[in-house]
Amino acid sequence: MTDQPNHEEHEDPIRFTDKRRIDPETGELRDQDQQVADEAEAPEDAADASDHADPLSQVEDILNSAPTDADEEPETEAASAGDEAAALREDLQRLQAEFVNYRRRVERDRHVAKDNANFSMLDSMLPVLDDIDAADKAGDLDGPFAAIARKLIETLEGIGLVKHDGAALVGEPFDPTHHEAMLRQPSTEIAEEHIVQVFRNGYLYNDRVLRAAQVMVSAGDE
Repeated sequence: MTDQPNHEEHEDPIRFTDKRRIDPETGELRDQDQQVADEAEAPEDAADASDHADPLSQVEDILNSAPTDADEEPETEAASAGDEAAALREDLQRLQAEFVNYRRRVERDRHVAKDNANFSMLDSMLPVLDDIDAADKAGDLDGPFAAIARKLIETLEGIGLVKHDGAALVGEPFDPTHHEAMLRQPSTEIAEEHIVQVFRNGYLYNDRVLRAAQVMVSAGDE
């Protein structure tokens, strides 16, 4: 008679340890003491089952093992702060230099704009000055009109107007940048290439020619 296998042989029951911290049925946090008791009742192969711990425990372990700001070395923090301060200082110095250059450009442009405005204003006043010169030569520049004309000329000279008339130019060397030669005649009194007579007054503004003086130039004693 063939021996039949004994299916009634005693086998160890399979046990599972539920390590989840949250009860899947109630949704509440399990008692830690109860969880410890469950782990104590686990079989010997519980160590192998720990490799399959629930995700919540794994995340907690990762967070606990992650380094914090407090773990950084003081020397590293000091070096980082020093580098940041140096970079900020360089940025500040660059901004200061740019501001100084900008202020210089603004001042230069303002001066140029003011100079050009004065030049245009004085240029528009030349016909008035010519009328004053004509009235003076005709003997009509007297009384209140003479006082007004004198104040006007003084004001314009305060701005920078310089008049080139007969009294200032006769006998002076001829300068083609400031004078316009209308005639060239011999003269026994004036040296060659010097101004003999002024036909129309010239004017300057801060060494800039508003209008060249029209003059007669000596050709010398021929």
